[in-house]
Amino acid sequence: MNDNLNEATALARNAPSMPEAVDRATFHAQVDELRAREKAHTREGDAIAAARRRLPMVEVDPTTELIGPDGPVSLLETFEGRRQLLAYYFMWRDGRPAAEQCEGCTWCGGQISELSYLHSRDITYAVFCQGPYQESRRYRDFMGWDMPWYSAKASLGTLLAGQEGSMQLVSYLRDGERVFETYWTTGRGVEAMDYSLALMDLTVYGRQHPGEDSPPGWPQAWREESPTEYWRIDGRPLSQWSRIEAGRSDDLTTAP
Repeated sequence: MNDNLNEATALARNAPSMPEAVDRATFHAQVDELRAREKAHTREGDAIAAARRRLPMVEVDPTTELIGPDGPVSLLETFEGRRQLLAYYFMWRDGRPAAEQCEGCTWCGGQISELSYLHSRDITYAVFCQGPYQESRRYRDFMGWDMPWYSAKASLGTLLAGQEGSMQLVSYLRDGERVFETYWTTGRGVEAMDYSLALMDLTVYGRQHPGEDSPPGWPQAWREESPTEYWRIDGRPLSQWSRIEAGRSDDLTTAP
């Protein structure tokens, strides 16, 4: 019993701060005030998307080679006959086990499941991995993903044209057999792929990342090896643990 009381006391002392409790009328008044800002933010997002649709484009060699499940394919073929293509450039660490692969790219990849909505708008989504095909494809299988997966390692200089960066998302448009790049983003720009962060932002404690603008006493301890590794726990990307518990091997250098 004393141990339980000591544990409860410790939890109480370490409990994060909480917002002020008010009556419902005061609560609704402040939510309504925030809602006006949210609506303005949404309208500004619509305006930015409208501007994005008016950007110029640059032509890309449609014969640029990638490696897929059946060997070499052209950039044009990765459209799968659709008019548009969204390609996520997955970072890769050659020869390393699953635990050492990019936690940010793993987070992005885990958000992609239902592709039919994209397909309904004539959009193909695919991963263009920056590593070798067989090794990186084993990572896709280890994670249990089923999105189209290609290696772009040999053609990164052509495809990214000096824009190489972490967690990069690129939009392409096909006109017959010609291919054009219409937009690209990297870093926090790829949060467009995610729903977890958007939902976290609706909660009182937010993302709980160090440096997040929160009141004093709010939890901000979600970090491990470095302040940017928000998606790791106990030495590996956190979504990998369920795969390990299911008995999957994270050795990517040999076939299962």
